[in-house]
Amino acid sequence: MRPVADVVHYQIEIADAQAHLFRVTLTLAAPAAEQAFSLPVWIPGSYMVREFSRHLSGLRARQGQRELAVQQTSKCAWQVRCSGRAALVLSYQVYAFDTSVRAAFLDTERGFFNGTSLCLRVHGREHEAHGIELAGLLPGWQVATGMRAGRGKASYEAADYDELVDHPFELGKFWRGQFSAAGVPHEFVVAGAYPILDGERLLRDAQRICEAQINFWHGDHKPGKRVGKPAGKPPFERYVFLLNAVDDSYGGLEHRASTALIAARRDLPRLGQAELSEGYVRLLGLISHEYFHTWNVKRLRPDVFASFDYGQENYTQLLWFFEGFTSYYDELFLVRSGLIDEARYLKLLASTFSGVLAAPGRKHQSVAQSSFDAWVKYYRQDENTPNAVVSYYTKGSMVAMALDLALRSADQPSGCSVHLDALMRLLWQRSGGGGPIGEADIMAAVTELGGAALAQDLTLWVHGTDDLPLPALLERFGLRWAADKASLAQRIGLRVSEENGSIVVKQVLQGSAALAAGFCAGDEILACNGWRLRKLEDALLCLQPERLAQMEWLVVRDQRVLTLLLHLPTGEAAATPVALSPEAKAPARALSLRRAWLGG
Repeated sequence: MRPVADVVHYQIEIADAQAHLFRVTLTLAAPAAEQAFSLPVWIPGSYMVREFSRHLSGLRARQGQRELAVQQTSKCAWQVRCSGRAALVLSYQVYAFDTSVRAAFLDTERGFFNGTSLCLRVHGREHEAHGIELAGLLPGWQVATGMRAGRGKASYEAADYDELVDHPFELGKFWRGQFSAAGVPHEFVVAGAYPILDGERLLRDAQRICEAQINFWHGDHKPGKRVGKPAGKPPFERYVFLLNAVDDSYGGLEHRASTALIAARRDLPRLGQAELSEGYVRLLGLISHEYFHTWNVKRLRPDVFASFDYGQENYTQLLWFFEGFTSYYDELFLVRSGLIDEARYLKLLASTFSGVLAAPGRKHQSVAQSSFDAWVKYYRQDENTPNAVVSYYTKGSMVAMALDLALRSADQPSGCSVHLDALMRLLWQRSGGGGPIGEADIMAAVTELGGAALAQDLTLWVHGTDDLPLPALLERFGLRWAADKASLAQRIGLRVSEENGSIVVKQVLQGSAALAAGFCAGDEILACNGWRLRKLEDALLCLQPERLAQMEWLVVRDQRVLTLLLHLPTGEAAATPVALSPEAKAPARALSLRRAWLGG
């Protein structure tokens, strides 16, 4: 290992890929007499305490040839009493077998890690330069990361600890490709893809999203100005997408110059496949979401995130803005960049609206409270979650849309168009090109662009539990909001899983016919009106002509067979889905507003 003079240096070595073990050697020049260390309990962007220290073992310390005692002071913190200013060397192992984007993974085919899972934080030295050196890579393995390359082989440099843990690493044999967006180099890495992956299409589509978003934040948006090369530069010199393709999963985690993604490999584009599958559209939405976070949450961020406390929860009521508004823009950029058409976008919107309106929890929790409670509620979902919790992602996106449509459709005295795009850019500029902001800053910007009444409306939308006025707002854009056909599960208020001919109740919605009938999470549904069921929807085929509303269900609960009687609702479903469609003869102003909205 190379000598280290004035940086916190980590050698990260593959100790035993088969056993999923990394070995970490931390070298610290001139340690304190009582030197403290800790491992984060959470990773920024994922708001749950995850206790990464549970995978750390065998921690040892030495100065030169002298072994030093290591005292554990909490679940994730340690202290070493040093002798003099000679370099302190810590060594330990980390078990890595978490395939998510939040932690670390290692086997004989692939490696991945976030610094929050492997790199101890050196107290008092967080703001000094940090370095990583990789060792023991398996034959043929490559490395991908957004971190700056160091001076040595397989070495990387960061200005401080925050930057160090904000650059995930992908290790292994993977597909990689490059493109340029607004003159900035981008790299896309895919691990685990089928051989039929159409990488060129993935690069082209990602490039369109990236260029649209760079122009959104840094373009010249003066009236009449044609879209061209952005007037400003994005806040990174290069960007890396790290995608892990697996059998069945979905998610992402944003970083300052990269993002870690996970998706089902069947959803990736395939050679010779012309159509745009639902899975691929979902993946493009994920790419758009995480890339937008480069500005909205990584730079423009809640004021309480100005400095992270890695040892405990960091509470904010603003995730409705930083996650919800990002969720609004992710699919909007797909239509603005020409990857999907208006009809498909309206279908995606209807799905989002339906999901929010199907959850009784929206009447019990505001998006501001949902943001604050993310640590214990949204990220710890159970059978009662839809009854008690509203998603700051999805309802937050609806708040963003309501604000955008209200701004766009208002009559402006100046005659100039006002919209959410302008609001986002105003906040970016006011924060000094991306910096900490609070709710007061957001409301002040809304007041400036849309007036005090709209800011008051936004406060009620964010801190209240009433449904949003989206049907009326969408009507101004020539769009019709209507009830769609409900499934049987939606009509009676059940959420079930159907696998291998078995129907199991996962969630029972408050105020539903299913709750009144006595259904419970965990029930296995066997039959309806004397007929064996393999699919819940087939229960409609078992209705008796003389008693169309009466349904007698046979369920198994804790090894006991029970009979439940349910009266099939004839009115509005417990969770009525939404359909959106263009008005046949919309006014010219509505069409003009819609074109400006969807075209950006």
